[in-house]
Amino acid sequence: MGRRAHRPRRGSLAYSPRVRAPSPVPHLRSWPEAKETRLLGFAGYKAGMTHVFYVDDRKTSPTSGKEILSPATVIETPPLRVCGVRLLGRTDHGLRTLTEVWAGALPKELGRKLNNPPKATSEEGMKRAEELVKEGKVEEVRVLVCTQPWLCSGPKKKPDLFEVGVGGPDVASKWEYSRNLLGKEVKVSEVFKPGEYVDASAITKGKGFEGPVKRWGVKILPRKTDEGRRQVGALGPWTPARIMWTVPAAGQMGYHQRTELNKRILKIGRGEEVTPPGGFRRWGSVKSEYLLVAGSLPGPTKRLVQLRPARRAKGTGGAPVLTYIASAGVEK
Repeated sequence: MGRRAHRPRRGSLAYSPRVRAPSPVPHLRSWPEAKETRLLGFAGYKAGMTHVFYVDDRKTSPTSGKEILSPATVIETPPLRVCGVRLLGRTDHGLRTLTEVWAGALPKELGRKLNNPPKATSEEGMKRAEELVKEGKVEEVRVLVCTQPWLCSGPKKKPDLFEVGVGGPDVASKWEYSRNLLGKEVKVSEVFKPGEYVDASAITKGKGFEGPVKRWGVKILPRKTDEGRRQVGALGPWTPARIMWTVPAAGQMGYHQRTELNKRILKIGRGEEVTPPGGFRRWGSVKSEYLLVAGSLPGPTKRLVQLRPARRAKGTGGAPVLTYIASAGVEK
């Protein structure tokens, strides 16, 4: 008898275990290094998709200098409110919070997110933070920001609170920059520029409890199979006498955190110029600033999408020349 033909595995084990994400807000575990003092991230809500025509400015592309078609995702990005500054120190167990500095005026809607919103940091707390920075105990400086969904089409009333990294040459400059931002609003146009490459993180669309055929793509068994067709043919060998974790099984599908690398920002605009007639489905019209990102992004409409500068950027080109935005139906 000949040897059995080999086939690649159906479904990747790189993301196992495939469990539900703990929160609809993605958690970023690392931030890129930046010499200039700036925020290293922003967030917005996915409004919908469209497609655009723009001039291909990639020098090595076969269509360089020609007009090409590309799908694009519209992310509405109302300003973020800087609520606090978090100082992190290096310990034997990794980075740990040393102290936090909170702004005096917080949005009243933040009470929907936190049962006991923190009070304004006293002068003693501010002095304590400055001492930690001077003593060299601070390893990282991050700001705590909250979204303001009530400024856009209103996917919800509860804001989302999360960390954003701060770039800079040293800790002192990061602290000074963050302290000046405390309690202020930050716009997306102050963080990103058209043509910049970013990494997008979001929670994917949830599919619920699915079987091994849809979840892993295993082959449907022949018609005469007794125990059913939409299952795996064997759960494993006799030895080891247990079901291994690599066996395709039914379970949760979707609602996982995923990060897509090197997404290019095509346009940063404001107003309803990208809104199609009648508005985006399940969203409406775009009222505040928005990002037009090439390609698709994880998650359904109204899902929060976090963006950061690309860790492994493909290139650093300028703003592309857009000639047509399909959903708006007007030439640019």
